[in-house]
Amino acid sequence: MDYAMRRFMQLIPILLGITFLSFLLMYLAGSDAVTEMYSNRGIEVAQEVIDERKEALGLNLPFWQQYLNWLWDMLHGNMGISYVTGEDVLTSFLRKLPATLLLTAFSIFLTVLISLPCGILAAIRQDTVLDILLRFGSFLGNAMPNFFVAMLLLEFLGIQLRVLPVIATGTDLQSALMPTLTLSIAMSAKYMRQVRSAVLEELNKDYVLGARARGISAKVILWKNVMKAAMLTLMTLLALSIGSLLGGTAIIESIFMWDGVGKLAVDAINMRDYPIIQAYVMWMAIIYVFVNLAADLLYHHLDPRIRLEVNSR
Repeated sequence: MDYAMRRFMQLIPILLGITFLSFLLMYLAGSDAVTEMYSNRGIEVAQEVIDERKEALGLNLPFWQQYLNWLWDMLHGNMGISYVTGEDVLTSFLRKLPATLLLTAFSIFLTVLISLPCGILAAIRQDTVLDILLRFGSFLGNAMPNFFVAMLLLEFLGIQLRVLPVIATGTDLQSALMPTLTLSIAMSAKYMRQVRSAVLEELNKDYVLGARARGISAKVILWKNVMKAAMLTLMTLLALSIGSLLGGTAIIESIFMWDGVGKLAVDAINMRDYPIIQAYVMWMAIIYVFVNLAADLLYHHLDPRIRLEVNSR
């Protein structure tokens, strides 16, 4: 418990630093948020109206005062009002979040379903034809960027075969299949190589050779010993991927018109909707910090070497 509290306290300055830097960068961007807001709505107003609106939003205050006001409101659950829609930012995020959570769950499940057995097979069949084919497929998956994979899937599954919708029509399973496949292909390729390397590393250790010499079957060694160590590597990678997926994969959501927080952020950037952008940055920071904290704690629980190192301090 002390270890968890100590790790949590170390993360608070990181979050505060992220909020300050993101707020500073948007302040230095030089774009007039109020002018952009009226321009996006196709409205021309007098300078007096713009000045009054700035004063109402607190944009006429010094930077440090704007930042402290925003931070105070954010800590009390108030993320501001959208400059474009006039809607509460937190309400907008909560409305888009279920779609992103659904896509995250599907992508992680499919990634583990593909990468774990393929990585194990590649390791136990090292340097065979199967291993070479799996490594080649992994290389291709890593080499292709997500937007290119998305274009290929749109062409073959959406236009040529017409088995899946080109644009998401909701948050149903059929609409989620293509963005899920797009995200899973690259992640599976990366994870398969990591699982293969982790399993091979464990298979070459002395305790595995000793277990084989005592007549313990290869299956027992693999599933009771080797996979426990290999799962630590996979868990670390999954923590990073869950963070990025929960933040919303902006490009993929925009391509497939998947109505999640990633698409919300892209629309906000195009419209210069600074409260939405700032909230999205904060959302990403919180996700990465707490997902990695959870992974760190789980790693600490599963690996006795880390527990011994912490307890010896």
